[in-house]
Amino acid sequence: MTDDLVGPFPDGADRDAYDRLRRRVLWSFPTGLFVVGSTGVLDGEPRHNLMTANLVVQVATRPKLVAVAVEVGAVTARLIQAGGCFAVSVLAREDRAVVRRFVKPVTEVTLGDDGQPVAMAGEPVTTATTGAPILAGAPAWVDCRVHSADELGSHTLFVGEVVDVGGPPGDDAPPVLRTEDTRMSYGG
Repeated sequence: MTDDLVGPFPDGADRDAYDRLRRRVLWSFPTGLFVVGSTGVLDGEPRHNLMTANLVVQVATRPKLVAVAVEVGAVTARLIQAGGCFAVSVLAREDRAVVRRFVKPVTEVTLGDDGQPVAMAGEPVTTATTGAPILAGAPAWVDCRVHSADELGSHTLFVGEVVDVGGPPGDDAPPVLRTEDTRMSYGG
């Protein structure tokens, strides 16, 4: 039996087989792949980060609220808490190589004269209202101020109010990158 199995388990179920089935079912949920930008002061130093995420969804229309789930110990979680904001860059389907650049904290950040990031991990970035980094090549993005945060075990669910947005309207938007378009899979 595997030590990292998470219950509950139905009575009489084989825990390993049930866990494999549950992961397959959860992996089948259709989700996009996004890059979440964050900024804040950690240990007295301004920091910026970009992180690949698939747990992003609009959760309310009045006000316009977007939720992102971020692993509790992640740099991005600490930055969102410290900075009170985040941005979500939507990726086009052909940008699947970009997501791999942001699966670990960004160590290569180029700042402009104003102290704002202009490139991260070799990718050009921009900022909007909150100062959280946004991929310059993103076909669409939202910039959010934190509305609320709720720790949910392994992840914190940050809900942000949309304060700025960019991208082509409606039918001009390219197909969005989805988890199933890559070889990546989320833990389930």
